[in-house]
Amino acid sequence: MKDLQELVLTIVSPLVTKPEDIKLELVESDDFLEYNLTVAPEDIGRIIGKQGRVAKAIRTIVYSVRTNGPKKVRLNIIDGK
Repeated sequence: MKDLQELVLTIVSPLVTKPEDIKLELVESDDFLEYNLTVAPEDIGRIIGKQGRVAKAIRTIVYSVRTNGPKKVRLNIIDGK
């Protein structure tokens, strides 16, 4: 799943003002591969976008990636406070 992490980081990095504060953690459960994205507090609005449009677009791209096995991918955007 290294490719999927690189994909998320490639999409998110140009959107934020502090790319060094981006953290992406993988949490694996029985049904999901959950990626928890944390950015600087001042960049959270840039990632979510107006009415959540940017976040929805990022999730659409990430969810379209095919994974091996029955697990689904989930992207959580976490406020970095």
